[in-house]
Amino acid sequence: MKSAVTEAYSLNFDPQTKVLSIGGEMVMDTVPPMLKQAKQLLNDADKIEVDLQQVTRSDSSGLALLIDLMRHANGSVKEVRFRNMPKQMLAIANASGLEEFLPLGD
Repeated sequence: MKSAVTEAYSLNFDPQTKVLSIGGEMVMDTVPPMLKQAKQLLNDADKIEVDLQQVTRSDSSGLALLIDLMRHANGSVKEVRFRNMPKQMLAIANASGLEEFLPLGD
């Protein structure tokens, strides 16, 4: 398992299950380093499932991170799916019209 952990957030990628688990805060201060680390963790994966169950707080920056992960994956022919999206993030996606573009799972 590959990991990146700070006080504010955690990223854990299991190459066996191809699940990236994100925990903690997905906010303006944490998203830039989180995105950089997530891209590094996912470089070798052909299919990615992003589990957001452990996210404690998010703003529109968190949604931007998901969109950037989709762009990164699409640039390298990878499949991305998001599961356990927090209610606040779903509300932002719905209000901005992005919910229909996000590949959501259970």
